[in-house]
Amino acid sequence: MEHKLWIDGKWEDTKGGKMMSIEDPTTGKEIAQVVDASREDVDRAVQAAKRAFYDGRWSKKTPSERSKILWKLADVIEANSEAIAKLESENTGKPYAYVSLGGDIPFAVDNLRFFASAARDTHGSHAGEFMTGYTSMYRREPVGVVGQVAPWNYPFMMAAWKIGPALAAGCTIVLKPAPGTPLTTLMLADFLKEAGIPDGVVNIVTGGNDTGQAIV
Repeated sequence: MEHKLWIDGKWEDTKGGKMMSIEDPTTGKEIAQVVDASREDVDRAVQAAKRAFYDGRWSKKTPSERSKILWKLADVIEANSEAIAKLESENTGKPYAYVSLGGDIPFAVDNLRFFASAARDTHGSHAGEFMTGYTSMYRREPVGVVGQVAPWNYPFMMAAWKIGPALAAGCTIVLKPAPGTPLTTLMLADFLKEAGIPDGVVNIVTGGNDTGQAIV
């Protein structure tokens, strides 16, 4: 099966990139082909994330709105746990029942629920008179587009760990999974759509070192 790039809420063909083989490490057999994204592909993803940030479709949502959607994302993932875990084990060689289904996916769900709650957290100092006659205020504001590169050892869980805090804060994202274990991160794209994450807020590009360097 060939996989495309997730850019601006839809599956896109590569521009100037090539395909790379993904193997099941327990058998050495090819199980999929994914895009080795070009710099032009990365630029398209970054521009989509930039538009999505500055037009406010996510950054201007209230913390309660972002929290609700993140919680929905966790619910969608939980409902698809078995399918995600099966693909995770096939792509990584991990034991299915004990590790992928029993550990990695539940941890991912729990982390997203943590950050859904954190989006609404008002703990800490936010105002005070630190200089006579003046009042200082802290504002929590999203910073913009976040480039994220996930490692190979916990592909789905690491993807959740990375997108959770950035989305809770109101940022938009370009995420690249590890070159050898990208399949469940690509699967995440459809869950983002189902949960109501607006187009362009999370973009997923696959590839090797050159793709990662382009994001950096």
